[in-house]
Amino acid sequence: MSTGPVPTLDPGVATPAEAVAPLMRGIDVLRRLTDAGGTLSLSELARATGLARSTVDRICATLAHMGCLRLDGRDATLAPPLMAVGNAYLGALRLPALLGPRAEQLADELDESVSLAVPDGDGIRFIHQATRRRAMSLSFRIGDLLPAERTAPGPLFAGTWDEDQWERWRERRAADPEDRAFPAVPPRQEADKEPFEERVARAGTAGWALDDQLIEPGLVALAVPVRDPSGDVACVVSVVSHTSRHTAASLREAMLGRLRDAVTEMETALRGPVPDAPAPAGADATGPDAAWAAEAKQRLGRDFVESLARGLAVLTAFGPGRAELNLTDIAAATGLARATARRALITLEHLGHVASRGRSFRLTPRVLALGFPPLSHLTLAEIATPHMRALSAELHDSVSLTVLDGDDIRYTARVATSRVMSVNIAVGTRFPAFATSMGRVLLAGLDPAERAAFLARADLTPLTPRTVTGADRLGALLDDVRHQGHALVDGELEEGLRSVAVPVRDLAGQVVAAVNVATHSSRRDLARVTDEVLPALLAAASRIEADLHVAGRFARIPAA
Repeated sequence: MSTGPVPTLDPGVATPAEAVAPLMRGIDVLRRLTDAGGTLSLSELARATGLARSTVDRICATLAHMGCLRLDGRDATLAPPLMAVGNAYLGALRLPALLGPRAEQLADELDESVSLAVPDGDGIRFIHQATRRRAMSLSFRIGDLLPAERTAPGPLFAGTWDEDQWERWRERRAADPEDRAFPAVPPRQEADKEPFEERVARAGTAGWALDDQLIEPGLVALAVPVRDPSGDVACVVSVVSHTSRHTAASLREAMLGRLRDAVTEMETALRGPVPDAPAPAGADATGPDAAWAAEAKQRLGRDFVESLARGLAVLTAFGPGRAELNLTDIAAATGLARATARRALITLEHLGHVASRGRSFRLTPRVLALGFPPLSHLTLAEIATPHMRALSAELHDSVSLTVLDGDDIRYTARVATSRVMSVNIAVGTRFPAFATSMGRVLLAGLDPAERAAFLARADLTPLTPRTVTGADRLGALLDDVRHQGHALVDGELEEGLRSVAVPVRDLAGQVVAAVNVATHSSRRDLARVTDEVLPALLAAASRIEADLHVAGRFARIPAA
């Protein structure tokens, strides 16, 4: 049976004899899914990779078992746990943690989008985005790769290229004149307005660079390098705007001084101590270490590609305080034999995801190409919905997700059941928070001052004869909800409607949403809701939180 070609980073570079072919094929599947926006059918994956369909099925079954991918009928869709791989790189890099808050502050001050980027070959890859939400706003994502010559940061990085790098850039331009290898940008429509070499020379002299609608018409950007204590360019920060707000020249005139001030603050931060203590080895891991992978192989047999699980475990061995690891470190963190870890490292280095220096290894920005761009743009509603579907299928009742919006709850995701008598509520619907199970969970999660302010101002007019009213009674009820970790409401919003809700907490432990199961009182009495529904609901909420915590480590997750 043919398994198809083994992908390689550069067709001119021979694959090392010790490279692990199944790991290379698995990485190729992840890359193809990433470039396609996160979802492809299994048949499309087979055509894109040139692999046998049976091989694609085994790879996707392995990734699904690891939680990195979901199989829905004939489609494979990347899942948030895969972001642990990119988180390992971003955590080891330190720059998002150190400079991200300053980029957010600058974006707020300037009311423009601000990006942090690092070099990746002859391209640039984003590691942080502070985006302004407008009708015409920046759509690039963390992990997106752009050709250096079509960006503002590119000339600042290219100033350090040697002749070999320049030659590789020229070869890429000749082979791909329309930039089809860069899915994040529209195809190139016209020749360069100015030779890239001249832009690089000017940027080197000026210490800043402009993008005057090189990516697409209407988009302009100004970039300044951030240097580490040794004087090397650690990253480039850029301010991005639209020609409806600025020309390239007016952007430079209005923003360059403040951008340079922000860069000075960032460089000071790079000279200071690391703010976060090193996380334990494997803290962001997708799950598999050697023992887990061996057990899965024993249980699933040939449908589980153990070498792919081991390779991803090697990537997630890195992280904060673990930017550079030697072979012994990696073997200890993953539980792999040294020979097995070494072959995985040889493979990952060949593919460009790991770089070596002496006996030490580090992750490269190319790790972000493994799912991070499409996954970093997920909303909380999108993260929660697969778990809500599974819960609804298990209980045969409707499941909803809401956020607090003023004194109301607002539905942001919903999975309804098909019944003659069912709870019919659309996404976007609002209800008074005080009379709903989800509202009480969200109100109980407020700090004491916010909760007291709500109780003082809210209109607590009863909606049914069973609605709890009165600030004192409701306040005591919210204390109970906070202590118990769930809220049960019976006929207070509508006669016959019974629901139970639990909180969804972010990485900082803050309640950001509530998820509930709603049913008609004729289907389950209160005891059955507590005994049957609540445990399943808590388990689903825990799974939502696990995905949210991985996805929200370095990306901002909107509610909807």
